[in-house]
Order: sequence, then C-alpha cells, then structure tokens
Amino acid sequence: MLLGNLKNAVRQTKAAIANIPGFRTNRKIIVFESDDWGTLRMRDKDAFKLLLTKGYPVDKCPYNRLDRLENNTDITMLAETLLKHRDSRGNPAKFTLNYISANPDFEKIRAADFTSFHFEPFLTTLKRYSDADKVEALVKEGIHNLVFQPQFHGREHVNVPLWLSRLQAKEKRFLDAFQQGMFTVAGNEVVSGRKDNLDTYGHVKTDTSLYDLEQSIREGQIIFCSTWGFHATTFIAPCYVWHPNLEPFLLKHGVKGIQGTHVQCVPLSSGFAIKRKYHFTGQKNTLGQTYLVRNVSFEPAERPQADQVDRVLKSIQNAFFWGKPAIISSHRLNFIGSLHKENREKNIEKLDMLLSQIRKRWPEVEFMSSDQLLSTISA
Repeated sequence: MLLGNLKNAVRQTKAAIANIPGFRTNRKIIVFESDDWGTLRMRDKDAFKLLLTKGYPVDKCPYNRLDRLENNTDITMLAETLLKHRDSRGNPAKFTLNYISANPDFEKIRAADFTSFHFEPFLTTLKRYSDADKVEALVKEGIHNLVFQPQFHGREHVNVPLWLSRLQAKEKRFLDAFQQGMFTVAGNEVVSGRKDNLDTYGHVKTDTSLYDLEQSIREGQIIFCSTWGFHATTFIAPCYVWHPNLEPFLLKHGVKGIQGTHVQCVPLSSGFAIKRKYHFTGQKNTLGQTYLVRNVSFEPAERPQADQVDRVLKSIQNAFFWGKPAIISSHRLNFIGSLHKENREKNIEKLDMLLSQIRKRWPEVEFMSSDQLLSTISA
C-alpha cells in the first residue's frame, strides 16, 4: 500500500513538472489525439490463431490481440458516442484521427525479393475487408458533423530499412508475419514497439537506397489530401521517434504543429539507441513549428484493470490547474471490435462515462482537434 502511494506521488509530481512550462490559458480545452487509423496490424482472426500456434505471444500484446483495420461499426459507434456530448459552445466531443496514408504492398515487395519497398493507399487496403466498405464515407460524415478531424501520422507505420533488412536476412519472425500480410508480430515484449519495425522514422539518414524521408512525407501528404480534401497541419511520429532532420521536410509539406509526448526519442546512428529531447506545449523549434504535448492518457485496452476514467479526470484536473489544455492520448485499438467485440463495447462505454464526467465537472469545457489547438496557440 505504501509503495503504491509512493508511486502515485512520484507520477503526480512528474505530471505537475511537465505541465509547468509553455502555453497557458484559462480556457478548459480538451483535445483527444488518436493514433494508428488506416494502418495494418493483426490481419484477422485466422492470422491471430495461426501465429499463436506458431508460438508467438500475440495473446499477450494488446495491439496484436485487439487491433485491426477499422471497420464500419467501429467508426459508427465512436461517432455516435462523441455526438452525445456537447461543450459550452455547442460543439460535440471531437477526436483527432491521426491517419497513416498507406500500407505495404506485400505482393510487389515479395516480387522484388525484399530489395525495394512498395505501398498502396490505405483505402485500397480497406477494400479487402467486407466490413469496412463504408469507412471512408463514415469518417467524412464525422468530419462534417465535427466529431472527427484527420491529421497526419506518416505514409506508413513501418521502419522500411529495418523491415526490409530483416526480410532479406530471412528472420523467421518477420517472414512469418509477412506470410500473413503483416509487417510485425509480437516477440518477447508485452507491448510491441520500436524493435518490432514500428518506428517509421527511427533512423538517422534522410536518403538511402531503400528510403527517402522527404519523399515519404510528400507522398503521404498527397494521399492524405486526396482522401480527405485538405492537407494536415499537424503530425505525430509513430512510436514518438524522429530525428530533428525530419522537421524541415514536414514544414516544406505543410506541417506546422508536431504532436507528441514530453519526450522525443531521437534515433542515433547505432542500433536502437536514442537520445531524449524534452518538449512542452507551445514550444517552438528553430523553424517556427509548434509542439503539442500530450499530458493525459486514456488507454483502457492497454490497462483494462485500471480505473481509467478516474485516472484521466485527475490528469485533466492537473492540466487545468496549471493552465494547460488537456491533450489526451487514446489509440485506435481502444475502439476496435472486429477481433474482440467486447473490447470496443467496454471502452466505448468508458469513453461515454468520461465525457459525461468532463461535462459535469467542467461545464465551460471546449472540445478541439489538434489543428484547432495549434491555431489557438498561434493566435
């Protein structure tokens, strides 16, 4: 009990320190940032079962067990829940949907014997799922109804040089995943991450024979704009990993705000080593881009036993105490039900409870998307 109280005190102290510097406001602003929309993860239930029988701990990693491309029901239930809750200005609760623009084209990569990368727009990937035939229209309806605002998460959610090098080396784990139309599968880690090919920008060089960073950003934004009808002005790097040399390319292609946590993981030239770089909301880099720092976490799929609603409310209270917007991280997997329907149902219920409590405790609340917050800070 004493150890638990001590850990809570340390966590609260760290949260308070992280909220001290930067942009301040008396307004009670809530921003939900939700990553991973559009990207592949677990292909389907059959792939899950096969990989489990091969000995991969896919049942232990929530992203392998629960996350898949979004379907019609996922989008509909999330939109309906957000529409139920309106802020002090009459606007509904809103999610920033951070979209990956494309997925690997596995057939072309196989035909090239893993020596070159090929991709397809995420809408092409969605066409292979019969339960996702209305996703594009439903998200656009959500944009019209002010509950969704897509922003940019990258062209693909895979570290291309790392992945292709592992396939060329015939690493069994990644070849087995490839056979299932996936670019990663759980290894020993409970929650997959950098070492599983997921950190798209987790390398230092900007242009190699396998990958061109600027081309990736440019093509990702082109697909994003052709899909949603506008360019994203904010961006979040997969796994919160990127080198500062990425930022000029982001600016060149329209990105003025960089989402993240208070720690940026800067890749170094060897292995998986990183250097930590710290940020706060409202901080600007030398190019004039603004950092938007998440200070609240609503991730019930990763921590199903925790009282997520109470913990989130305390974090929001702490943010507001320091005059900060509450920027809430809530990944796609929390609202996906195609692999386990109860995951979506339980977490949508928790989101509904959370939004009800937010409106009750802070009737003056304002719901915003990340790009709206960027405009507010820049005004």
